[in-house]
Amino acid sequence: MQRRFSVIFVLMALVAVLLTGCGTVTQTVGQNILDQVAQVLPTVAPSAQAPTTTDAQLQTAAQTDPTATAAPTGDLSLDTADEAQVVQPVPVAPTTQEETYIELYKRVNPAVVSVYMTSGSGSGFVIDPDGYIVTNNHVIAEGGPITVYFSNGEVKDATLVGTDTQADIALLKVDAVAGELTAVPLGDSDALEVGQMVVAIGSPFGLDNTMTTGIVSALSRSMPADETGLSGQYTIPNVIQTDAAINPGNSGGPLFNLAGEVIGVNTAIESPVRANSGVGFAVPSNVVMVVIDQLRQGGAVKYAWLGISGGTLTAALAEEVGLDRTTRGVLVSEVTAGGPAAAAGLQGGDAATGLGGDIIIGIDGLTVTTFDDLLGYIVQEATVGQTVTLTVLRDGQQVTVPVTLGERPAVVEEPQLQQEFPQP
Repeated sequence: MQRRFSVIFVLMALVAVLLTGCGTVTQTVGQNILDQVAQVLPTVAPSAQAPTTTDAQLQTAAQTDPTATAAPTGDLSLDTADEAQVVQPVPVAPTTQEETYIELYKRVNPAVVSVYMTSGSGSGFVIDPDGYIVTNNHVIAEGGPITVYFSNGEVKDATLVGTDTQADIALLKVDAVAGELTAVPLGDSDALEVGQMVVAIGSPFGLDNTMTTGIVSALSRSMPADETGLSGQYTIPNVIQTDAAINPGNSGGPLFNLAGEVIGVNTAIESPVRANSGVGFAVPSNVVMVVIDQLRQGGAVKYAWLGISGGTLTAALAEEVGLDRTTRGVLVSEVTAGGPAAAAGLQGGDAATGLGGDIIIGIDGLTVTTFDDLLGYIVQEATVGQTVTLTVLRDGQQVTVPVTLGERPAVVEEPQLQQEFPQP
Protein backbone atom coordinates (compact mmCIF):
# COMPACT_ATOMS: atom_id res chain seq x y z
CA MET A 1 0.00 0.00 0.00
CA GLN A 2 2.88 2.41 0.75
CA ARG A 3 4.26 1.71 -2.67
CA ARG A 4 0.90 2.58 -4.22
CA PHE A 5 0.80 5.95 -2.46
CA SER A 6 4.31 6.69 -3.66
CA VAL A 7 3.32 5.95 -7.21
CA ILE A 8 0.28 8.17 -6.96
CA PHE A 9 2.40 11.00 -5.55
CA VAL A 10 4.85 10.71 -8.43
CA LEU A 11 2.01 10.74 -10.94
CA MET A 12 0.48 13.84 -9.37
CA ALA A 13 3.84 15.60 -9.56
CA LEU A 14 4.17 14.59 -13.18
CA VAL A 15 0.75 16.01 -14.02
CA ALA A 16 1.67 19.27 -12.26
CA VAL A 17 4.84 19.52 -14.35
CA LEU A 18 2.96 18.88 -17.54
CA LEU A 19 0.20 21.34 -16.77
CA THR A 20 2.59 24.16 -15.86
CA GLY A 21 4.76 23.47 -18.86
CA CYS A 22 2.01 23.52 -21.50
CA GLY A 23 0.69 26.74 -22.91
CA THR A 24 -2.59 27.42 -24.71
CA VAL A 25 -2.38 27.01 -28.45
CA THR A 26 -4.28 29.55 -30.50
CA GLN A 27 -5.16 28.70 -34.09
CA THR A 28 -6.19 31.39 -36.53
CA VAL A 29 -9.02 30.44 -38.83
CA GLY A 30 -10.86 32.28 -41.57
CA GLN A 31 -12.73 35.26 -40.18
CA ASN A 32 -15.88 36.83 -41.56
CA ILE A 33 -15.95 40.51 -42.56
CA LEU A 34 -18.83 41.52 -40.33
CA ASP A 35 -17.27 44.94 -39.87
CA GLN A 36 -20.14 46.34 -41.86
CA VAL A 37 -22.54 44.77 -39.43
CA ALA A 38 -21.40 47.39 -36.93
CA GLN A 39 -23.35 49.81 -39.14
CA VAL A 40 -26.40 47.62 -38.71
CA LEU A 41 -26.08 46.98 -34.97
CA PRO A 42 -23.76 49.50 -33.27
CA THR A 43 -23.24 47.24 -30.26
CA VAL A 44 -21.39 44.62 -32.33
CA ALA A 45 -17.67 44.67 -31.55
CA PRO A 46 -14.77 42.37 -32.54
CA SER A 47 -13.58 39.47 -30.46
CA ALA A 48 -11.35 36.47 -30.80
CA GLN A 49 -11.64 32.92 -29.62
CA ALA A 50 -8.79 30.80 -28.36
CA PRO A 51 -9.34 27.10 -27.92
CA THR A 52 -8.08 25.71 -24.64
CA THR A 53 -5.40 23.07 -24.50
CA THR A 54 -6.92 19.66 -25.00
CA ASP A 55 -6.04 16.33 -23.40
CA ALA A 56 -4.56 15.30 -26.71
CA GLN A 57 -2.28 18.37 -26.65
CA LEU A 58 -1.19 17.59 -23.10
CA GLN A 59 -0.43 14.06 -24.13
CA THR A 60 1.64 15.19 -27.10
CA ALA A 61 3.51 17.65 -24.94
CA ALA A 62 4.29 14.89 -22.49
CA GLN A 63 5.69 12.75 -25.24
CA THR A 64 7.95 15.45 -26.63
CA ASP A 65 8.95 17.52 -23.59
CA PRO A 66 12.55 16.57 -22.69
CA THR A 67 12.11 18.01 -19.19
CA ALA A 68 9.16 15.80 -18.33
CA THR A 69 9.86 13.26 -15.59
CA ALA A 70 9.55 9.65 -16.71
CA ALA A 71 6.83 7.65 -15.01
CA PRO A 72 7.94 4.64 -12.93
CA THR A 73 7.81 1.33 -14.72
CA GLY A 74 6.60 -0.76 -11.79
CA ASP A 75 3.25 -2.45 -11.46
CA LEU A 76 0.65 0.31 -11.22
CA SER A 77 -2.39 -1.94 -11.32
CA LEU A 78 -4.89 -1.78 -8.46
CA ASP A 79 -5.57 -4.80 -6.34
CA THR A 80 -8.58 -6.77 -7.46
CA ALA A 81 -10.44 -5.84 -4.32
CA ASP A 82 -9.89 -2.13 -5.03
CA GLU A 83 -10.82 -2.13 -8.69
CA ALA A 84 -13.69 0.16 -9.57
CA GLN A 85 -16.54 -1.11 -11.66
CA VAL A 86 -16.08 0.03 -15.26
CA VAL A 87 -19.26 1.21 -16.90
CA GLN A 88 -19.60 -0.32 -20.32
CA PRO A 89 -21.04 1.86 -23.10
CA VAL A 90 -24.50 0.85 -24.26
CA PRO A 91 -25.63 1.83 -27.77
CA VAL A 92 -28.58 4.19 -27.63
CA ALA A 93 -30.94 4.63 -30.53
CA PRO A 94 -31.25 8.25 -31.68
CA THR A 95 -34.28 10.13 -30.47
CA THR A 96 -36.80 11.47 -32.94
CA GLN A 97 -35.33 14.94 -32.57
CA GLU A 98 -31.81 13.68 -33.15
CA GLU A 99 -32.91 11.78 -36.21
CA THR A 100 -34.58 14.94 -37.53
CA TYR A 101 -31.40 16.97 -37.13
CA ILE A 102 -29.18 14.25 -38.60
CA GLU A 103 -31.43 13.72 -41.60
CA LEU A 104 -31.84 17.45 -42.15
CA TYR A 105 -28.10 18.09 -42.13
CA LYS A 106 -27.41 15.28 -44.59
CA ARG A 107 -30.11 16.57 -46.91
CA VAL A 108 -29.38 20.31 -46.97
CA ASN A 109 -25.67 20.60 -46.18
CA PRO A 110 -24.58 19.93 -49.79
CA ALA A 111 -26.32 23.20 -50.72
CA VAL A 112 -24.47 25.27 -48.10
CA VAL A 113 -21.21 26.89 -49.22
CA SER A 114 -18.35 28.95 -47.85
CA VAL A 115 -17.69 32.23 -49.62
CA TYR A 116 -14.11 33.47 -49.57
CA MET A 117 -12.77 36.89 -50.52
CA THR A 118 -9.32 38.34 -50.22
CA SER A 119 -10.57 40.38 -47.27
CA GLY A 120 -12.47 37.68 -45.40
CA SER A 121 -15.10 35.00 -45.62
CA GLY A 122 -18.74 34.21 -45.04
CA SER A 123 -21.38 31.67 -45.94
CA GLY A 124 -24.01 31.17 -48.62
CA PHE A 125 -26.38 28.64 -50.12
CA VAL A 126 -27.43 27.39 -53.55
CA ILE A 127 -30.99 28.38 -54.51
CA ASP A 128 -30.91 27.08 -58.08
CA PRO A 129 -29.10 24.02 -59.54
CA ASP A 130 -28.02 26.27 -62.41
CA GLY A 131 -25.48 27.79 -60.03
CA TYR A 132 -27.18 30.74 -58.32
CA ILE A 133 -25.99 31.33 -54.76
CA VAL A 134 -27.30 33.73 -52.08
CA THR A 135 -25.09 35.44 -49.51
CA ASN A 136 -24.93 38.78 -47.67
CA ASN A 137 -23.89 41.94 -49.44
CA HIS A 138 -21.46 42.78 -46.65
CA VAL A 139 -19.62 39.49 -47.25
CA ILE A 140 -18.59 40.54 -50.77
CA ALA A 141 -18.83 44.34 -50.40
CA GLU A 142 -15.10 45.05 -50.62
CA GLY A 143 -14.88 43.55 -54.10
CA GLY A 144 -12.26 41.31 -55.67
CA PRO A 145 -12.29 37.64 -56.68
CA ILE A 146 -14.99 35.47 -55.12
CA THR A 147 -14.29 31.81 -54.43
CA VAL A 148 -16.96 29.34 -53.35
CA TYR A 149 -16.17 26.13 -51.44
CA PHE A 150 -18.67 23.27 -51.45
CA SER A 151 -19.11 20.60 -48.79
CA ASN A 152 -17.77 17.88 -51.14
CA GLY A 153 -14.46 19.73 -51.42
CA GLU A 154 -15.13 21.25 -54.85
CA VAL A 155 -14.02 24.84 -55.38
CA LYS A 156 -15.53 27.23 -57.95
CA ASP A 157 -14.97 30.84 -58.95
CA ALA A 158 -18.12 32.95 -58.69
CA THR A 159 -19.32 36.07 -60.44
CA LEU A 160 -21.51 38.74 -58.86
CA VAL A 161 -24.94 38.85 -60.50
CA GLY A 162 -26.24 41.71 -58.40
CA THR A 163 -26.42 43.09 -54.90
CA ASP A 164 -28.90 44.93 -52.73
CA THR A 165 -27.33 46.97 -49.96
CA GLN A 166 -30.68 47.87 -48.42
CA ALA A 167 -31.59 44.24 -47.66
CA ASP A 168 -27.93 43.17 -47.34
CA ILE A 169 -28.38 40.45 -49.98
CA ALA A 170 -26.07 39.48 -52.86
CA LEU A 171 -26.60 36.98 -55.66
CA LEU A 172 -23.65 35.00 -57.04
CA LYS A 173 -23.34 32.64 -60.01
CA VAL A 174 -21.02 29.68 -60.56
CA ASP A 175 -20.74 27.46 -63.61
CA ALA A 176 -22.49 24.14 -63.10
CA VAL A 177 -23.52 21.19 -65.21
CA ALA A 178 -26.91 19.52 -64.93
CA GLY A 179 -27.27 17.48 -61.75
CA GLU A 180 -24.05 18.75 -60.22
CA LEU A 181 -25.41 21.09 -57.52
CA THR A 182 -27.95 20.64 -54.75
CA ALA A 183 -30.31 23.58 -54.17
CA VAL A 184 -32.56 24.40 -51.21
CA PRO A 185 -35.96 26.11 -51.41
CA LEU A 186 -37.04 29.37 -49.80
CA GLY A 187 -39.90 28.96 -47.34
CA ASP A 188 -42.61 31.33 -46.14
CA SER A 189 -41.15 33.47 -43.36
CA ASP A 190 -44.56 35.00 -42.67
CA ALA A 191 -45.73 31.58 -41.42
CA LEU A 192 -43.10 31.42 -38.66
CA GLU A 193 -44.05 31.17 -34.99
CA VAL A 194 -42.05 32.24 -31.96
CA GLY A 195 -40.68 29.08 -30.36
CA GLN A 196 -40.36 27.24 -33.68
CA MET A 197 -37.14 25.22 -33.94
CA VAL A 198 -34.58 26.39 -36.49
CA VAL A 199 -31.17 25.31 -37.72
CA ALA A 200 -28.27 27.47 -38.92
CA ILE A 201 -25.49 26.08 -41.11
CA GLY A 202 -22.44 28.07 -42.12
CA SER A 203 -18.75 28.76 -41.55
CA PRO A 204 -18.32 30.49 -38.18
CA PHE A 205 -14.69 31.54 -37.73
CA GLY A 206 -13.87 29.67 -40.94
CA LEU A 207 -15.15 26.32 -39.62
CA ASP A 208 -16.98 25.16 -42.73
CA ASN A 209 -20.32 23.32 -42.60
CA THR A 210 -20.99 23.97 -38.92
CA MET A 211 -24.54 23.27 -37.75
CA THR A 212 -26.16 25.00 -34.79
CA THR A 213 -29.71 24.77 -33.49
CA GLY A 214 -32.15 27.01 -31.68
CA ILE A 215 -35.58 28.56 -31.86
CA VAL A 216 -37.25 31.61 -33.31
CA SER A 217 -36.82 33.99 -30.39
CA ALA A 218 -38.90 36.86 -31.77
CA LEU A 219 -40.46 38.12 -34.98
CA SER A 220 -41.16 41.49 -36.57
CA ARG A 221 -37.88 43.07 -35.64
CA SER A 222 -36.67 45.98 -37.76
CA MET A 223 -33.02 46.35 -38.65
CA PRO A 224 -31.34 49.37 -40.27
CA ALA A 225 -30.30 48.81 -43.84
CA ASP A 226 -26.57 48.25 -44.29
CA GLU A 227 -26.03 50.74 -47.06
CA THR A 228 -22.81 52.73 -47.19
CA GLY A 229 -23.58 56.32 -46.39
CA LEU A 230 -27.27 55.58 -45.84
CA SER A 231 -27.23 53.39 -42.76
CA GLY A 232 -30.43 54.07 -40.86
CA GLN A 233 -32.34 55.72 -43.68
CA TYR A 234 -34.22 52.56 -44.51
CA THR A 235 -34.97 49.47 -42.51
CA ILE A 236 -35.37 45.77 -43.26
CA PRO A 237 -38.81 44.62 -42.12
CA ASN A 238 -39.88 41.45 -40.31
CA VAL A 239 -36.34 40.45 -39.32
CA ILE A 240 -36.14 37.09 -37.52
CA GLN A 241 -34.46 36.91 -34.11
CA THR A 242 -32.98 33.54 -33.15
CA ASP A 243 -30.87 32.04 -30.40
CA ALA A 244 -29.22 29.54 -32.76
CA ALA A 245 -25.49 30.21 -32.42
CA ILE A 246 -24.41 32.72 -35.09
CA ASN A 247 -20.86 34.01 -35.20
CA PRO A 248 -18.57 35.86 -37.63
CA GLY A 249 -18.46 33.68 -40.73
CA ASN A 250 -22.14 32.68 -40.49
CA SER A 251 -23.12 35.80 -42.44
CA GLY A 252 -24.95 34.94 -45.63
CA GLY A 253 -25.70 31.39 -44.53
CA PRO A 254 -29.18 29.86 -44.33
CA LEU A 255 -31.53 29.62 -41.38
CA PHE A 256 -33.65 26.52 -41.92
CA ASN A 257 -36.93 25.30 -40.54
CA LEU A 258 -37.09 21.58 -39.78
CA ALA A 259 -38.68 20.94 -43.17
CA GLY A 260 -35.40 22.00 -44.81
CA GLU A 261 -36.70 25.31 -46.16
CA VAL A 262 -34.63 28.46 -45.88
CA ILE A 263 -36.68 30.91 -43.84
CA GLY A 264 -33.95 33.51 -43.35
CA VAL A 265 -30.43 34.61 -44.23
CA ASN A 266 -28.21 34.97 -41.16
CA THR A 267 -27.00 38.55 -41.19
CA ALA A 268 -26.14 40.07 -37.82
CA ILE A 269 -25.63 39.47 -34.13
CA GLU A 270 -26.22 41.61 -31.07
CA SER A 271 -23.05 41.20 -29.06
CA PRO A 272 -20.54 43.51 -27.37
CA VAL A 273 -17.76 41.01 -28.12
CA ARG A 274 -18.68 40.11 -31.71
CA ALA A 275 -19.42 36.49 -30.80
CA ASN A 276 -22.58 34.53 -30.16
CA SER A 277 -24.68 35.94 -27.36
CA GLY A 278 -27.87 34.10 -28.17
CA VAL A 279 -29.24 37.09 -30.07
CA GLY A 280 -28.87 36.72 -33.82
CA PHE A 281 -30.84 38.16 -36.73
CA ALA A 282 -31.80 36.83 -40.15
CA VAL A 283 -33.27 38.63 -43.15
CA PRO A 284 -36.65 36.93 -43.73
CA SER A 285 -37.02 34.69 -46.76
CA ASN A 286 -40.02 36.62 -48.09
CA VAL A 287 -37.84 39.73 -48.38
CA VAL A 288 -35.07 37.65 -49.95
CA MET A 289 -37.52 36.36 -52.59
CA VAL A 290 -38.37 39.91 -53.67
CA VAL A 291 -34.71 40.85 -53.90
CA ILE A 292 -33.51 37.70 -55.70
CA ASP A 293 -36.26 37.84 -58.32
CA GLN A 294 -35.24 41.35 -59.29
CA LEU A 295 -31.51 40.67 -59.17
CA ARG A 296 -31.92 37.73 -61.55
CA GLN A 297 -33.90 39.87 -63.97
CA GLY A 298 -31.87 43.01 -64.06
CA GLY A 299 -29.23 43.14 -61.39
CA ALA A 300 -30.89 45.98 -59.45
CA VAL A 301 -33.72 46.14 -56.91
CA LYS A 302 -36.50 48.73 -56.97
CA TYR A 303 -38.48 49.20 -53.78
CA ALA A 304 -41.90 50.79 -53.55
CA TRP A 305 -41.76 53.98 -51.47
CA LEU A 306 -44.33 55.84 -49.38
CA GLY A 307 -42.17 58.72 -48.20
CA ILE A 308 -42.81 59.13 -44.48
CA SER A 309 -40.96 58.83 -41.21
CA GLY A 310 -42.69 57.47 -38.14
CA GLY A 311 -42.97 54.57 -35.75
CA THR A 312 -45.29 52.18 -33.98
CA LEU A 313 -47.97 53.84 -31.88
CA THR A 314 -47.42 52.59 -28.34
CA ALA A 315 -49.90 52.71 -25.46
CA ALA A 316 -48.09 55.71 -23.97
CA LEU A 317 -48.09 57.59 -27.29
CA ALA A 318 -51.74 56.78 -27.91
CA GLU A 319 -52.62 58.27 -24.54
CA GLU A 320 -50.45 61.32 -25.23
CA VAL A 321 -52.27 62.12 -28.49
CA GLY A 322 -55.67 61.68 -26.88
CA LEU A 323 -56.54 58.17 -28.04
CA ASP A 324 -57.42 55.02 -26.16
CA ARG A 325 -54.31 53.17 -24.91
CA THR A 326 -55.35 50.13 -26.94
CA THR A 327 -55.16 52.02 -30.24
CA ARG A 328 -52.42 50.70 -32.47
CA GLY A 329 -51.00 51.79 -35.81
CA VAL A 330 -48.17 53.82 -37.30
CA LEU A 331 -47.80 57.41 -36.15
CA VAL A 332 -46.66 59.61 -39.05
CA SER A 333 -44.17 62.05 -37.59
CA GLU A 334 -42.97 63.56 -40.87
CA VAL A 335 -43.88 63.49 -44.55
CA THR A 336 -41.05 63.74 -47.08
CA ALA A 337 -41.45 66.77 -49.30
CA GLY A 338 -42.21 65.79 -52.90
CA GLY A 339 -42.82 62.14 -51.98
CA PRO A 340 -45.90 59.99 -52.69
CA ALA A 341 -47.40 60.54 -49.22
CA ALA A 342 -47.08 64.29 -49.57
CA ALA A 343 -48.74 64.20 -52.98
CA ALA A 344 -51.63 62.21 -51.47
CA GLY A 345 -52.13 64.71 -48.65
CA LEU A 346 -50.87 62.55 -45.78
CA GLN A 347 -50.16 64.73 -42.75
CA GLY A 348 -47.14 64.65 -40.47
CA GLY A 349 -46.87 65.76 -36.85
CA ASP A 350 -45.48 68.77 -35.06
CA ALA A 351 -42.01 69.69 -36.22
CA ALA A 352 -40.64 69.70 -32.68
CA THR A 353 -42.38 66.68 -31.15
CA GLY A 354 -43.47 64.59 -34.14
CA LEU A 355 -46.89 64.21 -32.50
CA GLY A 356 -50.24 65.11 -34.00
CA GLY A 357 -49.79 63.52 -37.41
CA ASP A 358 -51.93 60.92 -39.18
CA ILE A 359 -52.11 57.45 -37.69
CA ILE A 360 -52.11 54.67 -40.30
CA ILE A 361 -54.23 51.74 -39.09
CA GLY A 362 -54.73 49.85 -42.35
CA ILE A 363 -53.46 49.33 -45.89
CA ASP A 364 -55.51 47.75 -48.69
CA GLY A 365 -57.96 46.37 -46.16
CA LEU A 366 -55.27 44.80 -43.95
CA THR A 367 -54.88 45.88 -40.34
CA VAL A 368 -51.72 47.81 -39.47
CA THR A 369 -50.74 47.58 -35.81
CA THR A 370 -46.97 48.06 -36.05
CA PHE A 371 -44.40 49.78 -38.17
CA ASP A 372 -43.33 46.41 -39.53
CA ASP A 373 -46.86 45.67 -40.73
CA LEU A 374 -46.79 48.73 -42.95
CA LEU A 375 -43.20 48.43 -44.13
CA GLY A 376 -43.47 44.68 -44.69
CA TYR A 377 -46.48 45.11 -46.96
CA ILE A 378 -44.85 47.86 -48.99
CA VAL A 379 -41.57 45.95 -49.38
CA GLN A 380 -42.93 42.43 -49.91
CA GLU A 381 -46.29 42.97 -51.59
CA ALA A 382 -46.40 46.36 -53.30
CA THR A 383 -44.67 47.54 -56.47
CA VAL A 384 -43.52 50.87 -57.81
CA GLY A 385 -46.46 52.73 -59.38
CA GLN A 386 -49.08 50.72 -57.48
CA THR A 387 -51.90 52.66 -55.79
CA VAL A 388 -52.58 51.52 -52.23
CA THR A 389 -55.39 52.64 -49.96
CA LEU A 390 -54.41 53.72 -46.47
CA THR A 391 -56.89 53.75 -43.60
CA VAL A 392 -55.98 56.70 -41.41
CA LEU A 393 -57.05 58.21 -38.08
CA ARG A 394 -57.01 61.99 -38.46
CA ASP A 395 -58.34 64.33 -35.77
CA GLY A 396 -60.30 61.49 -34.24
CA GLN A 397 -61.95 60.56 -37.55
CA GLN A 398 -61.26 57.56 -39.77
CA VAL A 399 -60.53 58.47 -43.40
CA THR A 400 -59.15 56.65 -46.45
CA VAL A 401 -56.20 58.03 -48.40
CA PRO A 402 -55.21 56.54 -51.79
CA VAL A 403 -51.47 56.79 -52.43
CA THR A 404 -49.59 55.95 -55.62
CA LEU A 405 -46.27 54.53 -54.47
CA GLY A 406 -43.06 55.83 -55.97
CA GLU A 407 -39.59 54.29 -56.29
CA ARG A 408 -37.41 54.49 -53.22
CA PRO A 409 -34.74 57.11 -53.90
CA ALA A 410 -31.09 56.27 -53.44
CA VAL A 411 -30.49 59.45 -51.47
CA VAL A 412 -33.08 61.59 -49.72
CA GLU A 413 -32.83 64.52 -47.36
CA GLU A 414 -35.06 63.03 -44.71
CA PRO A 415 -35.41 59.43 -43.50
CA GLN A 416 -38.57 57.56 -44.45
CA LEU A 417 -40.33 54.60 -42.93
CA GLN A 418 -37.74 54.62 -40.20
CA GLN A 419 -38.52 52.94 -36.91
CA GLU A 420 -38.18 55.36 -34.00
CA PHE A 421 -38.56 53.09 -30.95
CA PRO A 422 -40.53 55.40 -28.63
CA GLN A 423 -40.66 54.64 -24.93
CA PRO A 424 -43.55 52.35 -23.84
